[in-house]
Amino acid sequence: MDPALLREREAFKKRAMATPTIEKKTKTERPLPPPVSDESKRRMRPPTAPKLDATTYKTMSGSSQYRFGVLAKIVKFMRTRHQDGDDHPLTIEEILDETNQLDIGQSVKNWLSGEALNNNPKIEASPCGTKFSFKPVYKIKDGKALMRLLKQHDLKGLGGILLEDVQESLPHCEKVLKNRAAEILFIIRPIDKKKILFYNDRTANFSVDDEFQKLWRSATVDAMDDAKIDEYLEKQGIRSMQDHGLKKPVPKRKKAANKKRQFKKPRDNEHLADVLETYEDNTLTLKGVNPT
Repeated sequence: MDPALLREREAFKKRAMATPTIEKKTKTERPLPPPVSDESKRRMRPPTAPKLDATTYKTMSGSSQYRFGVLAKIVKFMRTRHQDGDDHPLTIEEILDETNQLDIGQSVKNWLSGEALNNNPKIEASPCGTKFSFKPVYKIKDGKALMRLLKQHDLKGLGGILLEDVQESLPHCEKVLKNRAAEILFIIRPIDKKKILFYNDRTANFSVDDEFQKLWRSATVDAMDDAKIDEYLEKQGIRSMQDHGLKKPVPKRKKAANKKRQFKKPRDNEHLADVLETYEDNTLTLKGVNPT
């Protein structure tokens, strides 16, 4: 054999040994699983949640949070509408139209008209029950009505009125308060920093002597109760305050009435009245006779 061919053969073997090769394994066929019926396929499928569409989201029955969100929006709109001077009642369709909530579901609409608006303390229903309006804390429409209310509170000793209640009840409140500023006193409550309105009674204005003011401010009775104040006044010889203040009613004891006992004649033996009188006379006669 030609030595050149042998050398080429050996070189080819070396190149073949240096080049990596990947063996392809033959796939072993596995047995097919048994056929699955349609009923078992339905059982094996996981339950799929219904898709939420933006157009049908508000038409669903909705949770309680969604319902009360609709109600809160209606109450806020009715309050703002009342404060602007519009106090005529509206139907449920008109309210939903004004609040841009016409796309709510029928169940929510029935809940609003039949239960939620009727039982809400800020909403007042008409006698027919189909129209609704805002229900303020005080029924005042102008400055004159506000001043009458403040005067009644002052005369009856009911104190002041919260500014937030007046703002909720009185239409165009800021304008009215500005015009009536000279007739109203504003006091800030130290507990919660809320403003209280009082009637400014100018007839009660009087000048107080400076010396009396100093004495008044020097007397501190914040940490003293009524019993300690009475004791202090009694030690100072002041008894004029005993007749003032609330008096506790003392219960009176009822005396038992002394009634004479009256002998009641028998009613069942009225037909034997003559016989009983004869018997009593004979008994008295026998008692008076000496048995010896």
